[in-house]
Amino acid sequence: MPLPEDAADSTFVRIFEPIMAAKLAIRSRAESPELKKAASSIEQAAWNELGYLNYTKAHYEHYQGLLDEYPDYQLCLVDEKTGYPVAVANCVPFACSGSDDLPSEGWDWVVETAARTKGTRLNMLGALAISVPAVHRSKGYARVMIRALIDLAEAKGLRGLVAPVRPSAKVRHPWVPISEYLSWTDPEGRVYDPWLRSHFSSGGKLVGPCERSMVVHEPLGFWENWSKKRFKETGRYALEGAIAPVTIDVDRRTGTYEEPNVWIAYS
Repeated sequence: MPLPEDAADSTFVRIFEPIMAAKLAIRSRAESPELKKAASSIEQAAWNELGYLNYTKAHYEHYQGLLDEYPDYQLCLVDEKTGYPVAVANCVPFACSGSDDLPSEGWDWVVETAARTKGTRLNMLGALAISVPAVHRSKGYARVMIRALIDLAEAKGLRGLVAPVRPSAKVRHPWVPISEYLSWTDPEGRVYDPWLRSHFSSGGKLVGPCERSMVVHEPLGFWENWSKKRFKETGRYALEGAIAPVTIDVDRRTGTYEEPNVWIAYS
């Protein structure tokens, strides 16, 4: 039974004892300044190598403001023994007509829509990131956070959860179109990508690709700093850690990265 809206803020706690013997609890950043600081540190460390994604228009205009606006929606998986998070998840409530009407945009669209629809009747939860420090990966914590987001949507009385998912193994195949990548299967006939498999095994349903989920358009110097290489010709180039190539225009001295993600919906 869903919790009433006013009972589902910083008191949203669920105890887990997954794969490891440690007792873990889902808590929100609203619980304490210390937990908020620790969660921010984990998120920054987990995404440090992909820091150029912080420069989408939606990210630098709205992201941090939304986290501050909705601290009870920012979840931490806390080791009860140490009091420190071992995984964090970020999400925002927003107004959406439903999972059948999601656009070709993804992450940026969720952030911009959440910023635009504040103060209206919010009916959907949008997942933005799940971050697990390297030392705690392969322990099942990411799946625990997926479940926590589903539970949060229910606790808040929302219609469901939608997620623009970044397929983890596509980093090895940046030149493959996302629609083709989605058709790949493993030897057991399952979807090829392990992070997508985690979502499907958690009850997520494939909606389809969002071709322009995160868009970064910056001067040439920006991309040369991130890539540590000089671009002398116009063209498309693979970046370390990117799941699609960046398009460099030497004449205009600009570069544009359009990251494709995959829409997954939970009802």
